Amino acid sequence: MDIKLNYIEKGSGEPLILLHGNGEDNSYFKHQIDEFSQQFRVIAIDTRGHGLSPRGNAPFTITRFAEDLHFFMEDNNISKANILGFSDGGNIALAFVLKYPLMVDKLILNGANLNPSGVKKSVQLPIEIGYKIAKIFSKKNANAMKNAEMLGLMVNEPNISVSELQKVKNKTLVIVGTKDMIKKSHTQLIYDNLHNAELAFIDGDHFIANKNPEAFNLRVRNFLLLKS
Repeated sequence: MDIKLNYIEKGSGEPLILLHGNGEDNSYFKHQIDEFSQQFRVIAIDTRGHGLSPRGNAPFTITRFAEDLHFFMEDNNISKANILGFSDGGNIALAFVLKYPLMVDKLILNGANLNPSGVKKSVQLPIEIGYKIAKIFSKKNANAMKNAEMLGLMVNEPNISVSELQKVKNKTLVIVGTKDMIKKSHTQLIYDNLHNAELAFIDGDHFIANKNPEAFNLRVRNFLLLKS
C-alpha cells in the first residue's frame, strides 16, 4: 500500500530531490537545503520508516523505497527531477533510475554501492554482527525488530549488477569522501560502468555533505548548473 512520505520543500525552479541514508532523515541535508534552494526547488524526503514518514506494511527494501519515490513524484506532479542520493539514498536513486530513467534529469550518487561487498570490511563486519543479534531479539522486542530492518538493508542490499548499471544513460556525478567507507575500487567500478559520468573525491569520510559542505556543495552545484 502506498504511504504519504514526509518532506521539506524550499525554493523554486527545477526539482532537486534529496534522499538521505540509512537510519537518518531529511535533516541530514541541513547544509544543502538552503544552499540549493537558491537555484532549485529542493525537496528533501524522509524515506519510509525514517524520520516522520510512516513505516507502512510493505517490504522494507531498496526496491520498495524506489517505488515510494515514484508514487511521491506522481502524487506531487513531478514528471522529472534531479536526484541526489546519499548512501542508501544513492542506492534508492540507482534503483529508481534503472526503472524510471525518463523521470530523472541529472543523478548524483554520494557514497552509493552496488552490493554489500562494496563496503569496507572494517565497517561491514560490525553491521553484520549487529544484524544477527538484532534478528535474534526481533521477535520479542519492537526496537530490535526496527534495528534488524535497518541493518538488514545494509547486510542484504543493494543487489545491482554491473550489466544493469551500464543501462544508466543519465548524466551522473559519482561523489565520495577520500576516506569513505565505500571501497575506492568499488566507487571506481561504478564510475567506469556509467556512460555519462563524472567522478569527484571530496576530503573527508562517508559524511562529506554534512562535514565538508562547502566543498561538497560547490562540486554538486557546478555539476547541476553546467548545461550539457
